Amino acid sequence: MRQQRLIILGATGSVGESTAQVVESVRDRVGIDGLVAHRSGERLWDLGRRLEASWVGLTDASAAAAVAAAHLGVRPRVVGGMDAIVEAIRSSPADRVMAAMSGFSGLVPTLAAIERGMDILLANKETLVAAGELVTSRARQTGSRIIPVDSEHSAIFQCLAAAQPPLRVILTCSGGPFRGRRQSDLEHVRPADALNHPTWNMGRKITIDTATLMNKGLEIIEAHWLFGLDYERIGVIVHPESIVHSMVEFEDGAIMAQLGEPDMRVPIEVAMAWPERWAVPVPHLSLVGRSLTFEAPDEKTFPALALARSAGETGGLYPCALNAANEVAVEQFLSGRLAFLNIATLVQSVLNTGDWGGRADSLDAILECDARARAAAASLSTV
Repeated sequence: MRQQRLIILGATGSVGESTAQVVESVRDRVGIDGLVAHRSGERLWDLGRRLEASWVGLTDASAAAAVAAAHLGVRPRVVGGMDAIVEAIRSSPADRVMAAMSGFSGLVPTLAAIERGMDILLANKETLVAAGELVTSRARQTGSRIIPVDSEHSAIFQCLAAAQPPLRVILTCSGGPFRGRRQSDLEHVRPADALNHPTWNMGRKITIDTATLMNKGLEIIEAHWLFGLDYERIGVIVHPESIVHSMVEFEDGAIMAQLGEPDMRVPIEVAMAWPERWAVPVPHLSLVGRSLTFEAPDEKTFPALALARSAGETGGLYPCALNAANEVAVEQFLSGRLAFLNIATLVQSVLNTGDWGGRADSLDAILECDARARAAAASLSTV
């Protein structure tokens, strides 16, 4: 059996750590070529030693220099800065890349892997939100497969394996920590409240996005690009138990769902092993004595969901601007400079005050839009 070679982008984040756990359980099947993080230098280097990586990369060049100096002549080798990381990806023998870097920062290294024809195990939804047209076009040109890792999109991917055309797909949504609340209940929400997710253990940014329901809005845009579906064929339903990870409805009215415990190691294994399935040490689901409930999302209390859908439907650079403004707004909320209810308001203001109608078909256009939207969000939040 040929061993698969893997690069993990965002290796010290929650998805990266879960990926490392899966890799350690299937070492005969998967070997690590490279690991990438932002600035958790010693932690990344220790992980690289443990997984026998050929190299580790830090986007923070000064952090990389410090780690390299502390471990002269000892593997794994250390590369620093995004340009050096991109070059390491371009020269890598890896077959697949786990794209799990947080936010917009994951776009450039993911594109580098696509240009090499590597399969992308996509856990970074912002890559498709900001640059879906460019990423999917490049993937078609190079033969790079994009296999979703988000639990919802992985569920849809698995349900579509029978190759039957869907009538629509239904993304499930936990509802986040504020499900059932009204806007008046959310006026004095603190970051600690919003970070207290009821079922998933995730990074800070994505956890805030689940609290506003922006995360599910971004997933609508991601599903559009992953599965080639018009937006009216992508639905959202709140399912607080997080057992049904998403569903596909077919022309005859039948609905197929993928169920499992809320554990990211399962969609990670599916993406790595596809079309096979591997045994990994995860809890198996028992439905005995459990109830599954479903309800419509409250878009009045959580306007970010409709805001994201509208940006996706409008197209052009609107999704890129939406993503950039949201990243700024979430950062400001976490630092105490923006109220929770003003996250969606700030994003809406950015979309209303700029011209985002250009084509999102080049990296230069996307980078320029991202920078412009971030600047607009920063200036509006100080008014």
